[in-house]
Amino acid sequence: MSFVIESRYLEDVVVAVPQPYRDERGFFMETFRTDQFEKLGLPTGFVQDNQSLSRKGVIRGLHFQWDPPMGKLMRVTRGEAFLVAVDIRKGSPTVGKWVGLRVSSENVKQVWAPAGFARGFCALTEEVEVQYKCTGIYNGKAESAIRWDDPDIGIKWPLKDVLLSQKDREAGTLREWLTSPNSERFLYTQPANLEP
Repeated sequence: MSFVIESRYLEDVVVAVPQPYRDERGFFMETFRTDQFEKLGLPTGFVQDNQSLSRKGVIRGLHFQWDPPMGKLMRVTRGEAFLVAVDIRKGSPTVGKWVGLRVSSENVKQVWAPAGFARGFCALTEEVEVQYKCTGIYNGKAESAIRWDDPDIGIKWPLKDVLLSQKDREAGTLREWLTSPNSERFLYTQPANLEP
């Protein structure tokens, strides 16, 4: 079994695709394997697994955590979702830029977005199950959210009639985040292999 890096966005958001073994019975695939992830330069230090079930039109996000910094490897195990990652790193050349991808139980894509990215998704089918591996233990005192419809970001969500939690409806803007003291936790550093 192996994984293939399908694409990269905003320098650090990676789409990895496991290679399922399929036959007349169905399929089998590995969804995480330390040696394969290390070979591809992906993280292996996951400390918490989460799972959510959402009905069509639910938007969850855009969430992030700074203490401990939390990256997420997300995949859809039932239905289809529009997964989004937004760069919220202070000083980044792509701050405020976003990537959105249709991920489903059929295409088996996994999306890695490290700490310094706000993440969310929109459920596109009647029932959507999303599972994600996290690099940090959840800390409700050091997490926040950015508005799903922040005009400075301009995400083109595929659905107009959406359902949000109260927390997500009341989330702040990217501009508010970037002026907060906690935004200093996510400072952009240029990769060593790139020239200035």
